[in-house]
Amino acid sequence: MNLSRAAWLRLLPFVAFMALLALRGMAPTDGSWGFDTRWLYAANLLVVGGMLVVWWRAYGELARQNWPDLGELLLSVGVGLGVFVLWIHLDAPWMQIGEPTAAFAPVDAAGQLLWPLIVVRWLGAALLVPVMEELFWRSFLMRWVQSPVFEGVDPRRVGVKAVLLSTFVFMLAHPLWLAAIVAGLAYALLYRGTGRLWTAVIAHAVTNGALGIWVVASRQWQFW
Repeated sequence: MNLSRAAWLRLLPFVAFMALLALRGMAPTDGSWGFDTRWLYAANLLVVGGMLVVWWRAYGELARQNWPDLGELLLSVGVGLGVFVLWIHLDAPWMQIGEPTAAFAPVDAAGQLLWPLIVVRWLGAALLVPVMEELFWRSFLMRWVQSPVFEGVDPRRVGVKAVLLSTFVFMLAHPLWLAAIVAGLAYALLYRGTGRLWTAVIAHAVTNGALGIWVVASRQWQFW
């Protein structure tokens, strides 16, 4: 399969993120590596974030002129908050597949919050992940399912098959499968309805940002 440069620039940050996730998942937590392996999450900000910064101008959909108008912005925030509320309630045992690859509990042995770790985790979840994932899942994969020459696909003309298939694969990457279906469909339909990737990115960022605040306040670390 020959992929275009545009495809690779959307695929590689996602691959790097998943590779770092796998590394964190197999890293010991007993200090045998000589450092607190929870700090491996910071590598996402450096590696994945660095890739996005270097290639930013190649992501035409994220250009300034494609920023949503006020109505679309408010819609994105509303969708993001709605997904957050549903996400924390769609966690019954039958709604889960497997366990998180790399659980993240930013507390010390006494149960005290470790704010530097929290800040790094929240920045990654609320700012980095929404851009990286929406470039891959929606901008690339959803449109690529519609047509291999995905760069020319208007998201407003993406068919039901592409929306459902990309959402199904999105679900497979998340332990909370039903919540992931809801989120994937919400972001996909927002992108499809407005034709702007920024709306999906903003909604995703609001969901993850609100989730991070709630997780720290409630100490429901399994959602992180």
